[in-house]
Amino acid sequence: MSPKKSLALAALGVSAFLLAACNEEDAAAPQAAAAPKVSVAAAYQADITEEAVFIGKVEAIDSVDVIARVQGYLRDVLVGEGSNIAAGTPLFSIEKEAYEAAVSAREADLASAKANLELANIELDRKQQLVAKGTSPESELDIARANAAVAEAQIKAAEAALEQARLDLSYTDVSAPFDGRIGRISASVGDLVGPSSGPLVTVVRQAPMYVSFSLNEKQLADVLKALDTHAGGLADAERSPDVFVDLPNGDRLEETGHIAFADNRINPATGSISIRAEFSNESQMLVDGAFVHVHIQALEPEARTLVPQAAVQRDQKGDFVLLVNQQGVVEQRYITINGQHETGYIVEEGLQPGESVIVEGLQRVRAGVEVEAVQAGAAPEAATDAPADGAAATDEG
Repeated sequence: MSPKKSLALAALGVSAFLLAACNEEDAAAPQAAAAPKVSVAAAYQADITEEAVFIGKVEAIDSVDVIARVQGYLRDVLVGEGSNIAAGTPLFSIEKEAYEAAVSAREADLASAKANLELANIELDRKQQLVAKGTSPESELDIARANAAVAEAQIKAAEAALEQARLDLSYTDVSAPFDGRIGRISASVGDLVGPSSGPLVTVVRQAPMYVSFSLNEKQLADVLKALDTHAGGLADAERSPDVFVDLPNGDRLEETGHIAFADNRINPATGSISIRAEFSNESQMLVDGAFVHVHIQALEPEARTLVPQAAVQRDQKGDFVLLVNQQGVVEQRYITINGQHETGYIVEEGLQPGESVIVEGLQRVRAGVEVEAVQAGAAPEAATDAPADGAAATDEG
């Protein structure tokens, strides 16, 4: 073979090699990246009854420390601790003998005073006759009249003393002042009790019950605006909003209460106004002294915009969502949130119902990126991630 021919063949081989290499590079070059898939959900509207939440304290309408009104030794304890009682139920008995004797003595004093009055009246009649006959001076008649008046006064004093003695005797029987439940009994049979010995027991009315709470000036203004009323109208039976209570364990009390009292002024020391709600407490789940969460609801529901919680993110500027516009491009939108309702956040500003927000795939996208949006909860596409036949053969072989 001639040198020229050999050189031509060599050049042809190099060209073929370079062409093959270029074809391999073209085959190995990656295709243009596909738009990332994200799941979206639409902002939506719902009728929401606005409510405000406060910390409240349960207070019994009636609660009294039962104290012995007379001094004496405790003879009987007639009820058990923690018992439910009705008004007038006997609770304690104090020894009566000294007070019965005092009643007898006062009765005797009254009888003596009546006898003295009778004698004074007889003497007065005699003096009047003698003076009329001129056999007795007028001064003796004046004395007789004074003695009769003193005797009448002594009768009144004796009657009052007798009434007090009978009253003291009645105080030896200690009864319940109203329906309720008694607490721990602090005295035992044989103890010397009296007005200065402290309470024998505390009686608390169980139903109905009050729940008291306070609103600061801003909260009061917000509540009045939401209820479309004034402070005096909070306790108005026709305008009073529904009040609900969450018990200390987090359970919602099944009963609905109403505002029974709103103070007429802001307390200058605390900057708040006192409110009191009343509950029938038929279940007796409200216990005097317990702290609860109080919910006040608006009179009418209002249409509000909501967004799924999974769509909301937060940075130094505040809360925001990533939404997909009509061109399929991601936008970052800052929003103003005002509370939570079920599984969504209530949006005050920044979002309109129907706008699509990303709820899944947030970590794969950023503002300005074009995406493929799929409605959240839609069925996945068929087996796009299944291995190719060659790969399957490789696994098997």
